[in-house]
Amino acid sequence: MQNRATDRFSSVAVLLAAFNGIKWIEEQIESILSQKNVSIKIFLSVDVSNDGTYEWCSSLAMVDDRIEVLPYGEKFGGAAKNFFRLIRDVDFSDFNYVALSDQDDVWFENKIECAVKSIKQNNLDGYSSDIIAFWPSGRKKTVKKSFPQRSLDYLFESAGPGCTYVMRQKSIQRFKVFLTDNWSSANLVELHDWMIYAYFRSQGMRWEIDSKSLMYYRQHSNNQLGLNSGLSAYIDRFYKIKSKWYRNEVIKISSLVNQNFCLENRVLISNFRYLRRRFRDRIILLLIIIFRIF
Repeated sequence: MQNRATDRFSSVAVLLAAFNGIKWIEEQIESILSQKNVSIKIFLSVDVSNDGTYEWCSSLAMVDDRIEVLPYGEKFGGAAKNFFRLIRDVDFSDFNYVALSDQDDVWFENKIECAVKSIKQNNLDGYSSDIIAFWPSGRKKTVKKSFPQRSLDYLFESAGPGCTYVMRQKSIQRFKVFLTDNWSSANLVELHDWMIYAYFRSQGMRWEIDSKSLMYYRQHSNNQLGLNSGLSAYIDRFYKIKSKWYRNEVIKISSLVNQNFCLENRVLISNFRYLRRRFRDRIILLLIIIFRIF
């Protein structure tokens, strides 16, 4: 097999998780294959769908060797399990970098080039960035995720949408081993991007959240998570906190990556300034801890 690391451009394995995405996936794949100054190969995992997504992707893979579709038929039931399957099953040891992709966004043509440049210049293991959300109406909004990192933020939030993630191959290979060794427990975590970020940071690996916005993040009714803004989103988050969903996710992730961290209220209160990146989020988290909603 030809070693992609010897190519003139950096080689990037793009792991794309899909489910009933026939409306958007063609535009997304076109934007990925149009990346400048990098060598791209897309690995697709399609959750059991009923809209022809798998058939369309398979047809494309037959005529374009930059696309490979993984065996079909497993029901994942969510993006996290689908991405974990990709990380476990794809052999990306022949690539320089690994990126994650949703099925319905649109990447700027320099998205991966900018990420690779930052990783090289700053000796990073992982990279993510701000995004530009967009709606069918044409409305656009820049979404900032690049608040300064805190020493424990990885236990309480992700680095942003996983579709912005680009990682050194050797670094994500370490996560692959961890994921395989902890397969059952890791698959209980509902957010793959949070799990990946938590592992990288807990291992002392370097991660940058860039203030550049390098992609359009599509908003529509079928998003599993979406932008998570507006009144309805705030209400939904409140009920997730009240129902202990958020606390349970923190417990799952902290037990996997940092078993020594104590989640007692007194410890959380004394360390609240280190738990979230954005000041407003730190204050909200402090309040829900004080009032025992967390």
